Amino acid sequence: MAGFEPRIVAFACNWCSYAGADLAGVSRLQYPPNIRTIRVMCSGRVTPGMILRAFAGGADGVYVSGCHIGDCHYGFGNRRAEEQIAEARKLIEMLGLESERLHLEWVSAAEGEKFATSVRDFVERVKKIGRSPIREKS
Repeated sequence: MAGFEPRIVAFACNWCSYAGADLAGVSRLQYPPNIRTIRVMCSGRVTPGMILRAFAGGADGVYVSGCHIGDCHYGFGNRRAEEQIAEARKLIEMLGLESERLHLEWVSAAEGEKFATSVRDFVERVKKIGRSPIREKS
């Protein structure tokens, strides 16, 4: 698949991960431009339905990031995110998609480098997997 650039939808927690993504940008850290970031108030609010909708809309991968365990602004949101991601993985596998197309990462507001690195790694992983079969139909 020469020239394949995956479409990545990223859900980032308002309090930590979105700020980490912003820090990466302000610090001029390089990461692929094919990621579209959606700010959510908490990673625990990202439902399996939202993830499936991203795939149905043509995403080749979905990246979810939130506060580190124990640092959630709402107390338990990141633990809820782990549960939601586990459920979403089961659903996307039932749809015939690889579970590696979904990634959960903990990124604090001070970890711009970690955000950029994890996004680069995820984009490369999705490139190796290839285009989503759902995307090909849409």
